[in-house]
Amino acid sequence: MTEHYDSLETRDPEVRERALMAALPGQVANAQANAAGFGKILAGVGAGDINSRAALAQLPVTRKSGLKDLQHASPPFGGLNATPIGRLARIFISPGPIYDPEGHREDYWRMARPLFAAGIRAGDVVQNCFSYHFTPAASMMEGGLLKLGCAVIPAGIGQTEMQVAAIVDLKPGAYVGTPSFLKIIVEKALETGADISSLKRAVVGAEALPAALRAWLREQGIRTLQMYATADLGNIAYESEAMEGMILDEDIIVELVRPGTGDPVKQGEVGEVVVTTLNADYPLIRFGTGDMSAILPGISPCGRTNLRIKGWMGRADQTTKVKGLFVHPSQVADVVRRHPEILKARLVVDNAGGQDRMTLHCEVRDANAPDLAKGIVDSMRDLTKLRGEVTFIAPGALANDGKVIDDVRKYD
Repeated sequence: MTEHYDSLETRDPEVRERALMAALPGQVANAQANAAGFGKILAGVGAGDINSRAALAQLPVTRKSGLKDLQHASPPFGGLNATPIGRLARIFISPGPIYDPEGHREDYWRMARPLFAAGIRAGDVVQNCFSYHFTPAASMMEGGLLKLGCAVIPAGIGQTEMQVAAIVDLKPGAYVGTPSFLKIIVEKALETGADISSLKRAVVGAEALPAALRAWLREQGIRTLQMYATADLGNIAYESEAMEGMILDEDIIVELVRPGTGDPVKQGEVGEVVVTTLNADYPLIRFGTGDMSAILPGISPCGRTNLRIKGWMGRADQTTKVKGLFVHPSQVADVVRRHPEILKARLVVDNAGGQDRMTLHCEVRDANAPDLAKGIVDSMRDLTKLRGEVTFIAPGALANDGKVIDDVRKYD
């Protein structure tokens, strides 16, 4: 059995990086010329100059959390599509609503790669239990399965007894869908005594896969791997049989940035996953997913040489309300920028004594710098319109969990 989907997966990392950076200026130019929204976002940018990660990091981040407003202001795609709506293959609707375009390219969402990594091959029969209704997940997986040469059972979600009956009759070797629905199907089969032993593999996503559930499914004879995708970008990262982190897709550029900013974090630090896609139809440049993760060191034992992320580690939008006013991670970042003495900061919000209180915990090398505390307090009030306190801690004292705002208020 071939171990890797193609030779791209085992490239020298420097060769991969050069190829991605060489493709980047053309994608920026495509976005500027053909997507009116990016024409505004990237106004004044010289596309030919965006040929490195350092240059890319200077561009604005367009966040998923802002898509609904962008699309409302400029329907249907916020001006972020380079291919006109009538030339697309499908238009999906995610909750919000947010409209997601799909072009005509084979395996448009690049799902064959994670499916292959999970051991799915040409000739396999696969039960696709992602939703076929409005949202793109089922279409994403079906495109990858058809690319691999598989037969697809378009089962969708619900109707558990029919799902079990289909497995008994058609004997698929693999399942794709959410892990929780797979558990429901297996439990129904155990309850009714149905033979679903043909299921040997599963590729799951859209929700967390607890270690206990993975182990339980393994006991039922089903090897279960995860993939990480979004309705905007398609495949971002996936597990291989090594199950050591999630390997990035070959056709995207991923950065991890400090929440509320566009500033890349240091290697190994937790940050928001920001993706630049090479998709010509929907050329998302520095698209903030809102998901948190961290880069793992080294390469996967499976031989794939691309960067790996730890997987989902929480949400980047840590906005909270204090005394009736919203406080955003970007405001904390602005305070830090005003005071270069701050190496790293976290705003802790509590309600000791029944009153909301903000304290900015700052890693600094010299806590005795003249007027530093007063200057930071003044900046907090200027930028948030709220009073706050400051406390100094040693470099490295803050946890590496990506938190910029930590709301610890209790309301018992």
